[in-house]
Amino acid sequence: MKWVRILDEWPLVEADLHEVYGVDVGAPGLLDARSWRWLRVRILGLLSADSRLHRLLFPPPDTAVPKGPRR
Repeated sequence: MKWVRILDEWPLVEADLHEVYGVDVGAPGLLDARSWRWLRVRILGLLSADSRLHRLLFPPPDTAVPKGPRR
């Protein structure tokens, strides 16, 4: 997964960070006070959580029965 793909979905990332970790990235000075590593760890964590970002990037496989000729 490339960072550009994740960051293209920033509104979902921002909402998930707040929901999953209680982190409001819009809070004044928050991101200035934290390292890139701090943010990176949390964003990567969203990929393994039940998050909007995870559901978008890793949708469940289609469980529909394939249509084909009936026998």
